[in-house]
Amino acid sequence: MEIILRPIGVIHSPFTEKESTPIQSVRSQAIGWVEVYPEFAAGLKDIEQLSHLHLLYFFHQSFGYKLHVKPFLDDQEHGIFATRYPYRPNQIGLSTVRLLSCQENRLTIAGLDVLDLTPLLDIKPYVPDFDIRTEDVRTGWYETRSKK
Repeated sequence: MEIILRPIGVIHSPFTEKESTPIQSVRSQAIGWVEVYPEFAAGLKDIEQLSHLHLLYFFHQSFGYKLHVKPFLDDQEHGIFATRYPYRPNQIGLSTVRLLSCQENRLTIAGLDVLDLTPLLDIKPYVPDFDIRTEDVRTGWYETRSKK
């Protein structure tokens, strides 16, 4: 089966090098903006009523993949699907960001952890009733990692 995705926009970020990019959006206060391509701008109707968004994007500077990796926050190997490491079979990333404003097809956001000019695949609203909020979450290796 072939799956073809096309970007709906591009993420503009202050980060131009992988080494200077925050590991996760929750660790970042960086402000940037999302440019939604004009043919998709009508889909932004009512988005300004939201405080947070999930951005799905393509790791455009990630090439190849490994099934076992040492994530940035540990010095032990783990299976790729137990991590958020960018070198994945399908280089799809996910960040949850704060929406600061919406003007036409431009969303100003905070909490960026992506490289500048990252292709945007989709935007979804963060909705507490739909997104897991539970006290019985297990985070596996992250809880017992050797690096802090």
